Amino acid sequence: MSADGVSARIVCVLLCEDDEQLGDRVADGLRTAGFTVDLTRTLTDAAQQCGAVLITARDSPADRSEGYAGGVDDFPAKPFSLSELAGRVRALCAPRRSPASPPLTVGDLVVDRLRRRVRRAGVLLTMTTREFSALELLAARAGTLVSAAEIAVVCGDAAVDQVIAKLDRKLGPPRILHASAAGYLLHA
Repeated sequence: MSADGVSARIVCVLLCEDDEQLGDRVADGLRTAGFTVDLTRTLTDAAQQCGAVLITARDSPADRSEGYAGGVDDFPAKPFSLSELAGRVRALCAPRRSPASPPLTVGDLVVDRLRRRVRRAGVLLTMTTREFSALELLAARAGTLVSAAEIAVVCGDAAVDQVIAKLDRKLGPPRILHASAAGYLLHA
């Protein structure tokens, strides 16, 4: 993350402005703020695939509603400051939290990925971070073999056999099948 709050990735702004002089001034201001800017006079279909900030003198509630319905993400009215516009573009480009993942259910086992909790037959089980990470992967791919190498990546541990053994004891009757060198499989 850079000092201005935008990740180190390059952010390209497609600027659509029908007033040539204003477009040039805004493009220069955004470039000064660290953005790569492509300036166009018409909005293309490709531009509608990305975030959109519409700057306009038309700022009535009806105009804004129409803009939002058309896919506009932000709607600053003219006149505007370049520093405010750069801040709005940064906010639009900032990483968003993904929607909460629904719990994974495998038989009577529920893995709540949001709260990082595991319940078996309604009983809350205590898990270490490594155990939870391994179980989350196994539950997401229940019924299919998951290699020890894949589990080692998510739980950050080379001693996968030990993590799985502890996890299997906590889950109760054998729920995790160890298929020798092939990997592990979570049963429903």
